[in-house]
Amino acid sequence: MTTMVASARADLLRVRKWPAVWVVGAAWLLLMVLFGYVFNYMAYATGSVSFATDDAVGGVLLSSVLPASVPATITSGTPMFGGALMMVLGAMVASSGYGWGSWKTIFTQGPSRTSVTLGSLLSLTAVVAVTVLATAALALGISTSLALVEGVDVVLPSALDLGQGVGIAFLVLLMWALFGYLLGTLARSPALAVGLGLVWALVVENLLRGVGGLLGWVESFTLILPGTAAGSLVGSLGVEGGSEGAPGVLDTLSGTQSLVTVLAYAVALPLITVLVVRRRDLS
Repeated sequence: MTTMVASARADLLRVRKWPAVWVVGAAWLLLMVLFGYVFNYMAYATGSVSFATDDAVGGVLLSSVLPASVPATITSGTPMFGGALMMVLGAMVASSGYGWGSWKTIFTQGPSRTSVTLGSLLSLTAVVAVTVLATAALALGISTSLALVEGVDVVLPSALDLGQGVGIAFLVLLMWALFGYLLGTLARSPALAVGLGLVWALVVENLLRGVGGLLGWVESFTLILPGTAAGSLVGSLGVEGGSEGAPGVLDTLSGTQSLVTVLAYAVALPLITVLVVRRRDLS
């Protein structure tokens, strides 16, 4: 346990000083701000889109950028581009150690492979948690500012709703980060791991769902895919998906089913990663 905590602290220092990690985090925050606030508020404020002048639709646009909608805003992007970015992060954290030769050095100096790997996974979990908290804080700040600008009452989301939104965002992003870490461990190459992960998340799963309408066994298989679980978990929060909603948000599984599936991935992926690290040759 002591070795794992020490490994986590050491790896967290490495990750914290790595510019690529900050770039990934900043990219996620930027996308959240653009798609969660900037575009919706510009459509409402300028009336540049024809339907934005309709009172009912305009009210929906305004409400989407107010504090009460923060739980939906911080989760709506996690199944697609948020998850893709966290998968890139996980792949880089794992595979960079092989490219730099640091894993070989660490594993031959005494600490067990299990402790070192779990410590690295723990540091990755901490990075995801900080990212989600920063996302929630930024969303609350922007939405409160917009409410004051528009002269409407500042109605904050309830602690339960905000906690649920933060929790769902954390679980979804963590699952994709762990998936990326496993790919990075298997591939040992940042470029290959990132490429495989993005193709899977953005292309393969969508193609399988399309084929599922023709083949029953493929449709059954898609029910246990990570993207299906993540999209359904976010959808259970009331976030609208489909062609007019957030990309990647689904209603395929119930809230309980999707939560159990995401938790199962969050447990299974680290176990598989540790097993791979323990049994493979480092050369």
